[in-house]
Amino acid sequence: MPFTIYITRDFDQMSSVAAGIVEADIAARRKQGSDYVLGLATGNTPTGLYKHLAKAFNAGRIDAGRVRSFNLDEYVGLPGENAQQRALHRESYSFFMISELFGLLQQGFIETNVPWGTLIDQRELVRALADCRDQYELQGTDKGKAIVIRDSANGVLCMIKRDILDAYEQKIQSCGGIDLHIIGVGGRGHVAFHESGIPFDGNRMLLVQLDDNTVANAVEDGHFESRDHSPLYAISMGAELVYRARTVVLLANGKRKTGPVAESILGPVSSDVPISYGQRYAADGGAMVYVLDQDAAAEVLAQKQAVTARGYEIIDLRGRPYEKIEMLAFTRNPATGHMW
Repeated sequence: MPFTIYITRDFDQMSSVAAGIVEADIAARRKQGSDYVLGLATGNTPTGLYKHLAKAFNAGRIDAGRVRSFNLDEYVGLPGENAQQRALHRESYSFFMISELFGLLQQGFIETNVPWGTLIDQRELVRALADCRDQYELQGTDKGKAIVIRDSANGVLCMIKRDILDAYEQKIQSCGGIDLHIIGVGGRGHVAFHESGIPFDGNRMLLVQLDDNTVANAVEDGHFESRDHSPLYAISMGAELVYRARTVVLLANGKRKTGPVAESILGPVSSDVPISYGQRYAADGGAMVYVLDQDAAAEVLAQKQAVTARGYEIIDLRGRPYEKIEMLAFTRNPATGHMW
């Protein structure tokens, strides 16, 4: 049950350590002669990691030409007259990935994949949801809901289920699954748009109805001009799919993440804190790696004995010189392929 928690000083050290883990895993996989499938997240947390990775790729330490990537999520309802305009909107996750990683690479990946939310016209989706209530059900105990489309659905809802949700999962499977997935932590312990209260089981790819607070915050933070210009829905991997990767690397920094991080490690496995799924994942043999700055790790450190009593390893890197943590040594378990 490999569950390793790295404690770092700050954002910069967190980014360097996480990049070293990813780089080492890619290098180890390549020694086996296989292409690499990398899972990616958006948001502020992984931006430093991506800059380190771009340098490693561009320096030739790892081969971008043998990597394909799959992102966690994408908005539905971005401003734009068509899918192309929506994909190029400055708040799209496609645009984010180009700005923060893909556009920095001297050699591109084999291919990049972001969930195809921009193919959906939000106005058509809203009409379909209003007119075809028997073709889906809402799941979730909180404000954010999963819109679970029935197999018997037709029209727009059928297209979304077949060509966007199911097709994305099937493409991941056709590539052999994800080797390593980079994820962050939402303020309430959610991963991607698998929001608090959305059930785990059966929700591998999600069409999510965003809660009003999420939409209001996006407007208030200046991402969108008004609610009328803001996405109301999203396409997202669910925890059950995210944690099928051979290795999951979770990054968290800042005091806002302190509670969710500790609860995900020491609390029960619950959809109220979707990243708590990592406990189940590790128990089933997955390689779960947390890389935390000391603010996000505050409660973990305060309850260190309880954490280690679960068999989880805490490695405190705060006192190590920067240059000595650029690359951490990892090998793969030959029986499972998981990183250790």
